Amino acid sequence: MHKTKILHIIKSLGRGGAEMLLPETMKLHNTSKFEFHTIYFLPWKNQMVEALESAGGKVTCFSASNNIKLMQQYSRVIEYCKTNEIDLIHCHLPWAGFLGRLVFAMTKIPVVYSEHNMQERYHIATKMINQFTFNSQSLALGVSEDVTNSIKKNINPKIPVKTLLNGVNTDSFRRDPDLGTKTKQELGIPEDALVIGNVAVFRFQKRLIEWLQVFKEIEAKNPNVYGIIVGAGPLEEEIKAELFKLKLEKKVFFPGLRTDVKPYFSAMDIFMMSSSFEGLPIALLEAMSMECAIVSTDAGGIKEVIRDKQDGLTCKVEEWKKLSDLCQILIDNPEKLQDFKKAARERAVNSFSLKRMVDSLEEIYESLAPQPPKGE
Repeated sequence: MHKTKILHIIKSLGRGGAEMLLPETMKLHNTSKFEFHTIYFLPWKNQMVEALESAGGKVTCFSASNNIKLMQQYSRVIEYCKTNEIDLIHCHLPWAGFLGRLVFAMTKIPVVYSEHNMQERYHIATKMINQFTFNSQSLALGVSEDVTNSIKKNINPKIPVKTLLNGVNTDSFRRDPDLGTKTKQELGIPEDALVIGNVAVFRFQKRLIEWLQVFKEIEAKNPNVYGIIVGAGPLEEEIKAELFKLKLEKKVFFPGLRTDVKPYFSAMDIFMMSSSFEGLPIALLEAMSMECAIVSTDAGGIKEVIRDKQDGLTCKVEEWKKLSDLCQILIDNPEKLQDFKKAARERAVNSFSLKRMVDSLEEIYESLAPQPPKGE
Protein backbone atom coordinates (compact mmCIF):
# COMPACT_ATOMS: atom_id res chain seq x y z
CA MET A 1 0.00 0.00 0.00
CA HIS A 2 1.26 3.47 -0.92
CA LYS A 3 2.26 5.62 2.06
CA THR A 4 2.16 9.40 1.98
CA LYS A 5 5.62 10.60 3.02
CA ILE A 6 5.62 13.61 5.33
CA LEU A 7 8.78 15.59 6.14
CA HIS A 8 8.75 17.70 9.31
CA ILE A 9 11.29 20.54 9.31
CA ILE A 10 12.11 22.15 12.65
CA LYS A 11 15.11 24.13 13.88
CA SER A 12 15.84 21.96 16.91
CA LEU A 13 14.57 18.93 18.78
CA GLY A 14 15.01 20.19 22.34
CA ARG A 15 12.18 20.05 24.85
CA GLY A 16 10.07 22.94 23.60
CA GLY A 17 6.32 22.76 23.05
CA ALA A 18 6.45 22.44 19.26
CA GLU A 19 9.24 19.87 19.51
CA MET A 20 7.36 17.79 22.09
CA LEU A 21 4.32 17.56 19.84
CA LEU A 22 6.16 15.72 17.09
CA PRO A 23 6.74 12.38 18.86
CA GLU A 24 3.40 12.59 20.64
CA THR A 25 1.46 13.03 17.40
CA MET A 26 3.54 10.40 15.66
CA LYS A 27 2.40 7.80 18.20
CA LEU A 28 -1.20 8.35 17.11
CA HIS A 29 -0.81 8.74 13.34
CA ASN A 30 -1.99 6.01 10.98
CA THR A 31 1.38 4.48 10.06
CA SER A 32 -0.23 2.27 7.41
CA LYS A 33 -1.07 5.45 5.48
CA PHE A 34 1.75 7.83 6.45
CA GLU A 35 5.54 7.67 6.75
CA PHE A 36 7.24 10.41 8.77
CA HIS A 37 10.66 12.00 8.37
CA THR A 38 12.15 14.85 10.42
CA ILE A 39 15.04 17.19 9.64
CA TYR A 40 16.53 19.45 12.33
CA PHE A 41 19.62 21.67 12.47
CA LEU A 42 20.96 22.16 16.02
CA PRO A 43 22.75 18.90 16.96
CA TRP A 44 23.12 19.91 20.62
CA LYS A 45 19.33 20.24 20.95
CA ASN A 46 18.43 16.62 20.32
CA GLN A 47 16.40 15.55 23.36
CA MET A 48 13.40 14.47 21.23
CA VAL A 49 15.35 12.39 18.70
CA GLU A 50 15.05 9.12 20.61
CA ALA A 51 11.32 9.59 21.17
CA LEU A 52 10.75 10.32 17.48
CA GLU A 53 12.70 7.27 16.39
CA SER A 54 10.92 5.09 18.95
CA ALA A 55 7.61 6.26 17.45
CA GLY A 56 8.77 5.09 14.02
CA GLY A 57 10.06 8.37 12.60
CA LYS A 58 13.22 8.82 10.54
CA VAL A 59 15.37 11.65 11.90
CA THR A 60 18.23 13.50 10.18
CA CYS A 61 20.35 16.41 11.39
CA PHE A 62 21.78 18.89 8.88
CA SER A 63 24.06 20.72 11.29
CA ALA A 64 23.85 24.52 11.17
CA SER A 65 25.31 26.78 13.84
CA ASN A 66 23.16 29.83 13.00
CA ASN A 67 20.11 30.88 11.00
CA ILE A 68 22.05 31.86 7.87
CA LYS A 69 23.74 28.46 7.76
CA LEU A 70 20.35 26.85 8.35
CA MET A 71 19.00 28.55 5.21
CA GLN A 72 22.05 27.41 3.27
CA GLN A 73 20.97 23.81 3.84
CA TYR A 74 18.12 24.19 1.31
CA SER A 75 19.92 22.20 -1.42
CA ARG A 76 20.46 19.28 0.98
CA VAL A 77 16.81 19.40 1.99
CA ILE A 78 15.74 19.37 -1.68
CA GLU A 79 18.03 16.41 -2.36
CA TYR A 80 16.60 14.63 0.70
CA CYS A 81 13.08 15.19 -0.61
CA LYS A 82 13.98 13.76 -4.02
CA THR A 83 15.85 10.75 -2.61
CA ASN A 84 13.08 9.89 -0.14
CA GLU A 85 10.19 10.82 -2.46
CA ILE A 86 8.68 13.25 0.05
CA ASP A 87 5.05 14.12 -0.73
CA LEU A 88 4.50 16.99 1.72
CA ILE A 89 6.58 19.20 4.04
CA HIS A 90 5.33 20.40 7.43
CA CYS A 91 7.40 23.24 8.93
CA HIS A 92 7.36 24.44 12.52
CA LEU A 93 8.40 27.94 13.74
CA PRO A 94 9.82 30.80 11.61
CA TRP A 95 13.27 29.78 10.38
CA ALA A 96 12.18 26.28 9.47
CA GLY A 97 9.22 27.96 7.78
CA PHE A 98 11.50 30.27 5.75
CA LEU A 99 13.52 27.26 4.59
CA GLY A 100 10.40 25.29 3.71
CA ARG A 101 9.07 28.18 1.63
CA LEU A 102 12.33 28.33 -0.32
CA VAL A 103 12.06 24.60 -1.00
CA PHE A 104 8.42 25.09 -2.05
CA ALA A 105 9.40 27.82 -4.51
CA MET A 106 12.01 25.55 -6.09
CA THR A 107 10.19 22.19 -6.04
CA LYS A 108 6.45 22.91 -5.59
CA ILE A 109 6.25 20.17 -2.95
CA PRO A 110 3.23 21.20 -0.82
CA VAL A 111 4.25 22.97 2.40
CA VAL A 112 2.20 23.34 5.60
CA TYR A 113 3.45 25.79 8.24
CA SER A 114 2.48 25.71 11.93
CA GLU A 115 2.70 29.07 13.71
CA HIS A 116 2.98 28.91 17.49
CA ASN A 117 3.48 32.60 18.33
CA MET A 118 1.93 36.02 17.79
CA GLN A 119 3.47 38.03 14.94
CA GLU A 120 3.71 41.07 17.23
CA ARG A 121 6.21 39.21 19.43
CA TYR A 122 8.78 38.49 16.73
CA HIS A 123 11.92 40.50 16.03
CA ILE A 124 11.33 43.05 13.29
CA ALA A 125 13.61 41.16 10.88
CA THR A 126 11.71 37.92 11.46
CA LYS A 127 8.40 39.71 10.90
CA MET A 128 9.61 41.24 7.64
CA ILE A 129 10.87 37.93 6.25
CA ASN A 130 7.62 36.30 7.33
CA GLN A 131 5.57 38.92 5.48
CA PHE A 132 7.72 38.68 2.35
CA THR A 133 7.70 34.85 2.12
CA PHE A 134 4.39 33.84 3.68
CA ASN A 135 2.49 33.20 0.45
CA SER A 136 5.14 30.79 -0.80
CA GLN A 137 3.51 27.80 0.88
CA SER A 138 0.27 25.85 0.67
CA LEU A 139 -1.39 26.38 4.06
CA ALA A 140 -0.69 27.98 7.44
CA LEU A 141 -2.00 26.70 10.77
CA GLY A 142 -2.34 28.86 13.88
CA VAL A 143 -2.26 26.94 17.16
CA SER A 144 -4.90 29.25 18.64
CA GLU A 145 -7.44 31.80 17.41
CA ASP A 146 -5.20 34.57 18.76
CA VAL A 147 -2.29 33.29 16.65
CA THR A 148 -4.46 32.92 13.53
CA ASN A 149 -5.90 36.41 13.93
CA SER A 150 -2.41 37.82 14.41
CA ILE A 151 -1.32 36.29 11.07
CA LYS A 152 -4.34 37.73 9.27
CA LYS A 153 -3.92 41.17 10.83
CA ASN A 154 -0.16 41.54 10.30
CA ILE A 155 0.40 39.63 7.07
CA ASN A 156 -2.97 39.56 5.28
CA PRO A 157 -1.93 36.39 3.42
CA LYS A 158 -3.39 35.15 0.15
CA ILE A 159 -3.02 31.50 1.15
CA PRO A 160 -5.49 29.75 3.50
CA VAL A 161 -4.90 30.18 7.24
CA LYS A 162 -6.72 27.85 9.62
CA THR A 163 -6.74 27.33 13.38
CA LEU A 164 -5.72 23.89 14.62
CA LEU A 165 -5.63 23.88 18.41
CA ASN A 166 -2.77 22.03 20.07
CA GLY A 167 -3.63 18.81 21.85
CA VAL A 168 -2.32 16.46 24.53
CA ASN A 169 -2.27 12.68 24.71
CA THR A 170 -4.69 12.34 27.61
CA ASP A 171 -4.23 8.56 27.75
CA SER A 172 -0.49 8.94 28.24
CA PHE A 173 -0.54 12.01 30.50
CA ARG A 174 -2.32 10.58 33.55
CA ARG A 175 -1.56 11.42 37.16
CA ASP A 176 0.36 8.77 39.11
CA PRO A 177 0.24 9.49 42.87
CA ASP A 178 2.95 6.91 43.65
CA LEU A 179 5.26 8.51 41.11
CA GLY A 180 4.48 11.91 42.60
CA THR A 181 5.39 10.69 46.09
CA LYS A 182 8.65 9.22 44.78
CA THR A 183 9.53 12.51 43.04
CA LYS A 184 8.94 14.45 46.25
CA GLN A 185 11.20 12.04 48.13
CA GLU A 186 13.96 12.41 45.53
CA LEU A 187 13.82 16.21 45.74
CA GLY A 188 13.55 16.29 49.53
CA ILE A 189 10.01 17.70 49.58
CA PRO A 190 7.84 16.60 52.54
CA GLU A 191 5.13 14.14 51.55
CA ASP A 192 2.34 16.37 52.93
CA ALA A 193 3.64 19.54 51.24
CA LEU A 194 1.63 21.41 48.62
CA VAL A 195 3.65 21.81 45.40
CA ILE A 196 3.37 24.66 42.91
CA GLY A 197 5.18 24.04 39.63
CA ASN A 198 5.95 25.04 36.08
CA VAL A 199 7.52 23.40 33.02
CA ALA A 200 9.06 25.90 30.62
CA VAL A 201 11.92 26.98 28.43
CA PHE A 202 13.75 29.68 30.39
CA ARG A 203 12.92 32.60 28.09
CA PHE A 204 11.84 36.14 28.98
CA GLN A 205 8.19 35.66 27.98
CA LYS A 206 7.76 32.95 30.65
CA ARG A 207 8.62 35.56 33.33
CA LEU A 208 10.12 33.00 35.70
CA ILE A 209 11.81 35.72 37.76
CA GLU A 210 8.34 37.11 38.43
CA TRP A 211 7.15 33.53 39.04
CA LEU A 212 9.70 33.26 41.86
CA GLN A 213 8.61 36.60 43.29
CA VAL A 214 5.00 35.41 43.38
CA PHE A 215 6.08 32.14 44.95
CA LYS A 216 8.04 34.03 47.63
CA GLU A 217 4.87 35.87 48.65
CA ILE A 218 2.93 32.59 48.81
CA GLU A 219 5.64 30.77 50.74
CA ALA A 220 5.90 33.58 53.31
CA LYS A 221 2.29 32.81 54.33
CA ASN A 222 2.47 29.03 53.83
CA PRO A 223 5.72 27.41 55.02
CA ASN A 224 4.67 23.95 53.77
CA VAL A 225 4.47 25.07 50.14
CA TYR A 226 7.30 24.02 47.80
CA GLY A 227 8.06 24.73 44.14
CA ILE A 228 9.35 22.83 41.11
CA ILE A 229 10.42 24.45 37.84
CA VAL A 230 11.40 21.95 35.13
CA GLY A 231 13.38 23.16 32.14
CA ALA A 232 16.40 25.14 31.00
CA GLY A 233 17.20 27.98 28.66
CA PRO A 234 19.06 31.22 28.00
CA LEU A 235 17.90 33.01 31.18
CA GLU A 236 18.85 30.22 33.57
CA GLU A 237 21.62 32.18 35.32
CA GLU A 238 19.39 35.21 35.93
CA ILE A 239 16.52 33.06 37.20
CA LYS A 240 18.72 31.12 39.60
CA ALA A 241 20.31 34.37 40.80
CA GLU A 242 16.79 35.53 41.72
CA LEU A 243 16.23 32.21 43.50
CA PHE A 244 19.19 32.89 45.81
CA LYS A 245 18.31 36.56 46.17
CA LEU A 246 14.89 35.54 47.49
CA LYS A 247 16.47 32.80 49.66
CA LEU A 248 14.31 30.12 48.06
CA GLU A 249 17.06 27.63 47.23
CA LYS A 250 15.66 25.15 49.78
CA LYS A 251 12.04 25.66 48.70
CA VAL A 252 12.06 25.74 44.88
CA PHE A 253 13.76 22.92 42.98
CA PHE A 254 15.17 22.98 39.45
CA PRO A 255 15.46 19.41 38.07
CA GLY A 256 16.83 20.73 34.77
CA LEU A 257 15.85 19.70 31.26
CA ARG A 258 13.80 16.49 31.25
CA THR A 259 12.32 14.53 28.35
CA ASP A 260 9.92 12.80 30.76
CA VAL A 261 8.06 15.40 32.84
CA LYS A 262 5.28 13.14 34.11
CA PRO A 263 6.99 12.46 37.47
CA TYR A 264 7.07 16.21 38.16
CA PHE A 265 3.49 16.85 37.06
CA SER A 266 2.44 13.99 39.35
CA ALA A 267 4.10 15.82 42.26
CA MET A 268 2.47 19.19 41.48
CA ASP A 269 -0.81 20.34 43.00
CA ILE A 270 -0.92 23.71 41.22
CA PHE A 271 0.55 24.53 37.81
CA MET A 272 1.25 28.27 37.85
CA MET A 273 2.10 30.26 34.71
CA SER A 274 3.18 33.91 34.75
CA SER A 275 3.75 34.28 30.98
CA SER A 276 3.57 37.66 29.25
CA PHE A 277 2.60 36.04 25.94
CA GLU A 278 1.91 32.57 24.58
CA GLY A 279 0.56 30.72 21.59
CA LEU A 280 -1.13 27.69 23.07
CA PRO A 281 1.39 26.14 25.50
CA ILE A 282 1.80 22.37 25.38
CA ALA A 283 3.00 22.25 29.00
CA LEU A 284 -0.31 23.79 30.10
CA LEU A 285 -2.29 21.04 28.33
CA GLU A 286 -0.01 18.38 29.79
CA ALA A 287 -0.48 19.79 33.30
CA MET A 288 -4.25 19.83 32.84
CA SER A 289 -4.25 16.23 31.66
CA MET A 290 -2.16 15.33 34.72
CA GLU A 291 -4.79 16.86 37.06
CA CYS A 292 -2.86 19.91 38.17
CA ALA A 293 -5.05 22.84 39.19
CA ILE A 294 -4.30 25.77 36.88
CA VAL A 295 -3.45 29.29 38.04
CA SER A 296 -2.23 31.51 35.20
CA THR A 297 -2.15 34.80 33.41
CA ASP A 298 -4.53 34.89 30.43
CA ALA A 299 -1.72 35.32 27.88
CA GLY A 300 -2.48 34.44 24.27
CA GLY A 301 -4.19 31.10 23.74
CA ILE A 302 -4.37 30.39 27.48
CA LYS A 303 -7.68 32.23 27.66
CA GLU A 304 -9.00 29.94 24.92
CA VAL A 305 -8.18 26.93 27.10
CA ILE A 306 -8.87 28.07 30.66
CA ARG A 307 -12.30 29.51 31.35
CA ASP A 308 -11.75 31.56 34.50
CA LYS A 309 -13.28 30.05 37.64
CA GLN A 310 -14.44 27.03 35.63
CA ASP A 311 -11.32 25.21 34.43
CA GLY A 312 -8.82 27.18 36.53
CA LEU A 313 -8.11 30.66 37.87
CA THR A 314 -6.66 33.40 35.67
CA CYS A 315 -5.70 37.06 35.82
CA LYS A 316 -4.70 39.61 33.22
CA VAL A 317 -1.12 39.51 31.95
CA GLU A 318 -0.21 42.86 33.51
CA GLU A 319 -1.76 41.82 36.84
CA TRP A 320 0.58 38.85 37.38
CA LYS A 321 1.07 39.76 41.05
CA LYS A 322 -2.50 38.56 41.62
CA LEU A 323 -1.31 35.00 41.00
CA SER A 324 -0.36 34.76 44.68
CA ASP A 325 -3.92 35.60 45.75
CA LEU A 326 -5.36 33.05 43.31
CA CYS A 327 -3.06 30.33 44.62
CA GLN A 328 -3.98 31.30 48.17
CA ILE A 329 -7.65 30.68 47.37
CA LEU A 330 -6.80 27.06 46.54
CA ILE A 331 -4.40 26.63 49.45
CA ASP A 332 -7.06 27.83 51.88
CA ASN A 333 -9.73 25.57 50.40
CA PRO A 334 -8.53 21.97 49.78
CA GLU A 335 -11.93 20.96 48.38
CA LYS A 336 -11.80 23.75 45.80
CA LEU A 337 -8.25 22.67 44.92
CA GLN A 338 -9.46 19.12 44.22
CA ASP A 339 -12.37 20.44 42.19
CA PHE A 340 -10.06 22.46 39.95
CA LYS A 341 -7.71 19.49 39.54
CA LYS A 342 -10.61 17.41 38.21
CA ALA A 343 -11.93 20.30 36.10
CA ALA A 344 -8.56 20.72 34.39
CA ARG A 345 -8.43 17.04 33.45
CA GLU A 346 -12.01 17.10 32.15
CA ARG A 347 -11.31 20.17 30.02
CA ALA A 348 -8.23 18.53 28.48
CA VAL A 349 -10.05 15.27 27.73
CA ASN A 350 -13.19 16.89 26.32
CA SER A 351 -11.68 19.69 24.23
CA PHE A 352 -7.93 19.23 23.71
CA SER A 353 -7.28 15.57 22.99
CA LEU A 354 -4.33 14.89 20.71
CA LYS A 355 -6.40 12.35 18.76
CA ARG A 356 -8.64 15.17 17.53
CA MET A 357 -5.59 17.15 16.43
CA VAL A 358 -4.01 14.17 14.66
CA ASP A 359 -7.24 13.35 12.79
CA SER A 360 -7.40 16.95 11.55
CA LEU A 361 -3.74 16.87 10.48
CA GLU A 362 -4.25 13.68 8.51
CA GLU A 363 -7.19 15.24 6.68
CA ILE A 364 -4.98 18.22 5.80
CA TYR A 365 -2.12 15.99 4.63
CA GLU A 366 -4.43 13.93 2.43
CA SER A 367 -6.03 17.02 0.90
CA LEU A 368 -2.68 18.60 -0.07
CA ALA A 369 -0.37 15.68 -0.87
CA PRO A 370 -0.30 14.33 -4.44
CA GLN A 371 -2.48 11.27 -4.76
CA PRO A 372 -0.91 8.07 -6.13
CA PRO A 373 -2.29 6.52 -9.33
CA LYS A 374 -5.21 4.18 -8.71
CA GLY A 375 -4.13 0.64 -7.95
CA GLU A 376 -1.02 1.60 -5.98
